[in-house]
Amino acid sequence: MAESRRGFLLGVAAYVLWGAFPLYWPLLEPAGAFEILAHRIVWSLVTMGVLVVVLGRTASFRTMVADRRAIRLLALAACVITVNWATYIWGVNNGHVVEAALGYFINPLVTVLMGVFVLGERLRSWQWVAMGVAATAVVVLTVDYGRLPWVALVLAFSFGSYGLCKKQAGAPAIESLTFETLVIGPVAFGYVVWLGATGQSSFGSHGPGHALLFATTGLVTAVPLICFGGAAIRVSMVTLGLLQYLAPILQFALGVLYFREDMPAGRWVGFLLVWVALAIFTVESVRHRRRTLRLTAELTRV
Repeated sequence: MAESRRGFLLGVAAYVLWGAFPLYWPLLEPAGAFEILAHRIVWSLVTMGVLVVVLGRTASFRTMVADRRAIRLLALAACVITVNWATYIWGVNNGHVVEAALGYFINPLVTVLMGVFVLGERLRSWQWVAMGVAATAVVVLTVDYGRLPWVALVLAFSFGSYGLCKKQAGAPAIESLTFETLVIGPVAFGYVVWLGATGQSSFGSHGPGHALLFATTGLVTAVPLICFGGAAIRVSMVTLGLLQYLAPILQFALGVLYFREDMPAGRWVGFLLVWVALAIFTVESVRHRRRTLRLTAELTRV
């Protein structure tokens, strides 16, 4: 029970930290989204490298790197998470916090959809209903925005692709993120150097406090990941699945209440449809899991 409670608190910590990201990235302005992204990658590489050494994961890291299939998948994961990070930072710093939250609301549905088209999984009846409601929501939001909600869609599909790559790679969280940042780190470092050489860098030009904030991007990336990893091994997938809604709920609240982004009636209708789809999807998933566990227990007794 104590371990379960600890896992729950770690899960809450992870998703609350992720939910608070819209408050963090604007602190790095006037740096642009790509400079912030480059520093996040570089400092994350430094942080993850230290963690691998301090936590004694070097042997595990070498074993992972020796698996060619795993490193191919993780290299692809590195590319899609870079797209995800860039889109999120740009969105938050350019008045699209609510739309970014939408991306993480619909992410579970996108993940299921990718399972159908990529892994050949089959949807159950109520899952199809949830997908239909979600598709209607995207249409409503497209009409309201006057464009596809591309920030939300890029975030949802890139993170869904990232999760798929990580799942198929089957690598530990710390070691895999270290490798991912190692893959894209040289490009990010080269960009940081180029910015400095051309006099376009914000790093160090706005005081030591601002420079220190850049250096903390690695910790900001690593800490929620470690909390999430601790939660994943201590709580059920159902609990973890429900906790994942904490982050977009917080982001949505920040977008509406703190950043004062516009929420016309059409946008509320779109979000309401998304929440209905998530409610259908979540209830159906919980019931299906309970039925499966009950059937398994009955077969075991027989």
